[in-house]
Amino acid sequence: MPVVNRRDLLRALSMTLPSIALAQSDKALRISLAEWSVHRAIQGQKMTNLDFPRYASELGIEGLEFVNALWAAPTQGYIGRLRTAMKQTGTRCVLIMCDDEGMMGHSSLAVRKKTVDNHRKWIDYCAELGGHSIRTNMHSDINPKTAEEKESVLGYCADSFASLADYARMVGLNVLIENHWGLSSDPDAIVALMKKVGKSNFGTLPDFGNFPKEVDRYEAVKKMMPYAKGVSFKCYDFGADGKETTIDMDRMMKIVAEAGYKGFVGIEYEGKTLSELDGAKAGKKFLDKYAA
Repeated sequence: MPVVNRRDLLRALSMTLPSIALAQSDKALRISLAEWSVHRAIQGQKMTNLDFPRYASELGIEGLEFVNALWAAPTQGYIGRLRTAMKQTGTRCVLIMCDDEGMMGHSSLAVRKKTVDNHRKWIDYCAELGGHSIRTNMHSDINPKTAEEKESVLGYCADSFASLADYARMVGLNVLIENHWGLSSDPDAIVALMKKVGKSNFGTLPDFGNFPKEVDRYEAVKKMMPYAKGVSFKCYDFGADGKETTIDMDRMMKIVAEAGYKGFVGIEYEGKTLSELDGAKAGKKFLDKYAA
């Protein structure tokens, strides 16, 4: 019997799940839940990553946006238990947010190569779970102050992400960049990076928050949406009328709609006024009118 390696197995798996592997579909907007919305509960040992599917299901949320920093050691058995939990709750993996695996824009080639290698296992895990993307960061050891420094960092990032996107393509996955502070919160820098890499499975995950005060968040999201394969509904607080009090979410959702986006919109509650549970509920109640 011929030997089948892990990469071939994952490629075969992704081909059997086309509706999951694609970031978008012909359906209306669907709602997902970013695991960071419950990071305090997980870090406080009130629940675990394996409980996350049940938690989302009880809120009536289908999609799961995992956060790698909230996982236990991802052994093969652990991945299997996570798959079982999703099957039992009727939930599905949308993506995995990946942090603390190195700097894709580091000035050292050796560090960049190690960082790319560190991310490959998360592509493998995401493929096994049926997700369509991993979310990565374009961080660097350089804090660019000049146009020349910015161009250097973008060049380092482009090399790294092109390599990672090629690996992800083999299992039908996307690699996404979120505006996650630093250079990534400059929408023009993200657009420049998209053009430098120029691969169809490399895209953006616009986050409605995560912009400094001097950046117009609405114009920034509009610039990122043509490349979007995910959307992060970052929210902080809700008023008595059910609307978010810090961001004009109707305006944001209009920008999303005008871009023709039809994928998952992930609730990421980061407020302190409401509990994590109530914040997620409020986000879903608001989004229900857009996902109907």
